[in-house]
Amino acid sequence: MKKLLIATLLIGVAYGKSAVATKACEAYNDLKHNKNYGHIVLEPNSSYQILREQKGNYLIKVPNANPKTRWVSIGCFNQNEQNQKTSAGSKIKAFLGKVFSKKEPKQSEDGGSLDSVLVLNWHNTFCETHGNRKECKRDGGEYKNHLVLHGLWPQPRNNVYCELDKNIINLDKSKRWNALPKLNLKPEVVELMQKYMPGYKSNLQRHEYYKHGTCYDKDPNRYYIDALKLTKRVDETIGEYLRVNIGKRVKAINIKKIAQRLISKDIRNKIALKCKRGILNEIWISLKGKGDSLKDLIKDAKPIRSNCQEAIVDAPGKFRRF
Repeated sequence: MKKLLIATLLIGVAYGKSAVATKACEAYNDLKHNKNYGHIVLEPNSSYQILREQKGNYLIKVPNANPKTRWVSIGCFNQNEQNQKTSAGSKIKAFLGKVFSKKEPKQSEDGGSLDSVLVLNWHNTFCETHGNRKECKRDGGEYKNHLVLHGLWPQPRNNVYCELDKNIINLDKSKRWNALPKLNLKPEVVELMQKYMPGYKSNLQRHEYYKHGTCYDKDPNRYYIDALKLTKRVDETIGEYLRVNIGKRVKAINIKKIAQRLISKDIRNKIALKCKRGILNEIWISLKGKGDSLKDLIKDAKPIRSNCQEAIVDAPGKFRRF
């Protein structure tokens, strides 16, 4: 009788517990992850009740889902159970600290009415058709499986090459980026660029600044510090969702839901998917004003539209789903 009681208590401890999600994983109706009615996605830093463990998955309860019981990979939760109990609060604070800075920088007074679009590449897809680029060696190297900066484009689209010498314009249009004048970038900008703009290896930063950045700010440091910090914020949130779903088909509506939860409710119609042949190619985000506070910049931005409603998240290397 005592052994039975102890066994019952142990089962209660093992499966009557809760776990904190660390990734924005989809919550499936079946163990094989074939169906997800309602397109339910876990919220990172939120706690979920665990009902059962089977074949590397947890059966959990998801509030507001129909049905509430869902199957999710164990990898979506903190694996150190003891540490999870003692430091879940600190992990939540750490995650929120990454997504929302304590003090959002104020936008500058100049450029408060500037409309622009932040354009980010899913690096795996970019390297499908640019395998000869330096930044695409070794299947994309340290940049694979990340959203990276393509550019920050002031609008309208013909707002380019502001107050530039014709010789520079001609060099850029002929794609002679190596011949363009070198940008005097600060060390902290270069450090961010090495993490979030792999195209710098091909001098993409010169092309983007002379074509688009000159219409944003006369100082390339200002242009890139804003663009790169915004890229970092998006890769830490939406990029994490994409990494969880590499090789799978994702829906625009789910990406928008993730963005609303982790960035701002105002982003729903300010974010767009751009796809090529059914593969996710770019994420575009509409902005208004200057600065690196994504939450503030999307508030009054113009709506933009996706050219696809669902797409495959490409894996590194020559196209393959897994």
